[in-house]
Amino acid sequence: MWIFGYGSLMWKADFPYRHGLIGYIKGYMRRFWQASEDHRGVPGKPGRVVTILPSSDPEAEVWGVAYEIAAEDEEFVTKQLDIREKNGYNKVTDKFYPSDPENNKLGKHFHDCSKCSQLPHEPFDLVIYVGTEDNEYFAGAADIESIAQQIVGSVGPSGTNIEYLYKLASAMRLLAPGVQDEHLFALEEAVRHLENQVLT
Repeated sequence: MWIFGYGSLMWKADFPYRHGLIGYIKGYMRRFWQASEDHRGVPGKPGRVVTILPSSDPEAEVWGVAYEIAAEDEEFVTKQLDIREKNGYNKVTDKFYPSDPENNKLGKHFHDCSKCSQLPHEPFDLVIYVGTEDNEYFAGAADIESIAQQIVGSVGPSGTNIEYLYKLASAMRLLAPGVQDEHLFALEEAVRHLENQVLT
C-alpha cells in the first residue's frame, strides 16, 4: 500500500512506513482551499490547509512524497489517517510519478537500505486523501491576501496556521528544489509581509 502526502504528511509522517519516494501526481493543483477546525483552527475560526483540485492542465504537477506501508501496518495506518484527515477528506486512487533517481536528485528516497534498488521507478497507483469541493469544510477560492489574513489569525490544537504554511513551503524547497508552486510561495510571501507589518 502506498499513500501520497502533499500537505503536512510531507514533513510529519507520524505512522510506520517502509520507504518514502519523492515525486508528483498529474492533472491537479494544490490550493489552501480547505478549512481546518481540528488542526490549524477551531470551530468558528477555522484555519486554511491544502487540498488538491483538478487542474485545467492535464500535465500540471503536484509534488509530494509517496509512503510505502507494510501489509501488516495497513489497517493501523489507515485508521490513523482516517482520524487525522477526518475534516472533509476522502480517499481516492490516482497515479504517482516517482522522480528519476538517475538524473534528478529529487529521486532520493528517505534512507539507505539494501532493498532500495527494488523501489518502483515507473508510475504506480496510490491512495490520496482529498478534500473535494462538495465536502462541508471546503472553503473555496479566495485571493491570496484574504487567505493570508485568515492564516495569520488562526491557531488550532496542532499549532498555528502560519507554522503549517511555513513548514509546507520549507518541505517543498527541501524535497523538490527548483519546483515552483506559485500558489504556495505567493501565500508564504504574503503572510511574511503581514507578519513584518505587525513587527514594525
